Amino acid sequence: MTAALALARSGFRVVVLEQAERLEETGAGIQLSPNAARTLIGLGLEQQLRAQTVVPAALRVLSAQSGREIVRMPLGEAAAQRYGAPYWVIHRGDLQATLANAVAQTSSIALKLGTRVEDFVVQTNGVTVSARSAAGMLREPGSALIAADGLWSATRKRLGHEASPRFVQRAAWRALIPAKDVSPEFAEPLVRLWLGPAAHLVHYPVKGASLINVVIIMDDTWNAPGWNEPASRVDLLRRVSKRDWAPQALTLISTPESWLKWPLYDLQPIQRWSQGPVALLGDAAHSTLPYLAQGAAMAIEDAAVVAQCLARMPDDPTAALRTYWAARHARAYKVQRLAARNGARYHQGGVRAMVRNLAMQALGGARLLHHYDWLYDWRPPATLSLT
Repeated sequence: MTAALALARSGFRVVVLEQAERLEETGAGIQLSPNAARTLIGLGLEQQLRAQTVVPAALRVLSAQSGREIVRMPLGEAAAQRYGAPYWVIHRGDLQATLANAVAQTSSIALKLGTRVEDFVVQTNGVTVSARSAAGMLREPGSALIAADGLWSATRKRLGHEASPRFVQRAAWRALIPAKDVSPEFAEPLVRLWLGPAAHLVHYPVKGASLINVVIIMDDTWNAPGWNEPASRVDLLRRVSKRDWAPQALTLISTPESWLKWPLYDLQPIQRWSQGPVALLGDAAHSTLPYLAQGAAMAIEDAAVVAQCLARMPDDPTAALRTYWAARHARAYKVQRLAARNGARYHQGGVRAMVRNLAMQALGGARLLHHYDWLYDWRPPATLSLT
């Protein structure tokens, strides 16, 4: 929907084909760092999003075993001043609803729910998409096709990329906890990251601090097919070693009765995201592990750049989409690589964990934030070149 809004602002008529029958408030929290927030603000969504977001004052990195703070990286006003855009956390359903409302108010966008893309044919004047809905088959012609169909993208395979996502021997568990059910400290506007051996925990408030978004990622061999699977508190605590977690963290993860768990996969970088007038976007092109909190942000950046490229070369979508890939691939691959590296560091134990913690303490919170300037200070490129 971000791509549709960006394209519509550039003068295109856009048809969004979505296989879900309806848009529901699913998922949990998302971090929108300044690179993503800036793009959404540029689409005119600032007022709507500010009413739905929490602005964390800082990222607190903690030792899971001792509960002691390792480093505190300033966010809030410090990030807004440094990058000219806020750092937000938001419930995924609130972000989706904001985008869907904007789409509904944009006459040049048609959102077709319950419509599953099955194939496409490239022609001399563009591309025709074949899709199936409850009413039967439909064919939708267009000048270009942007496929944001996720990690298990069928379009990626259709473009000739046969490699499948690879299970990384980890699973993520997520839950939403009513703030009234836990200590008031957990509703403070902070992102807390607890680093433990073979596991880490992230939590922050959403929904006006009425809910606490909790995610714990652990080494695991479970990789059942599907997006996620319901789980219970008993299932989770059976996998948690009490000696590895401070009482505050144990109290938090012992609170929810119901969890959702999902296996983590990565995708090796692919050579090209575009072929003729067809291109991939977001996880379909460059699925990113969650250790930099950049999965959503990378897709939002893609949306801005693909719209920019098509707007500059509206009569040559093939060249426009090659330019889009040329502008995006190095940055997206860097994020993929550094996210995976963070994942290895987060789950260290023993001497390696001690060295990691000492290094973060020596760096300090302000310099740690500056370390991410390359990531958070991103803007769409002023010039674009075809390679």
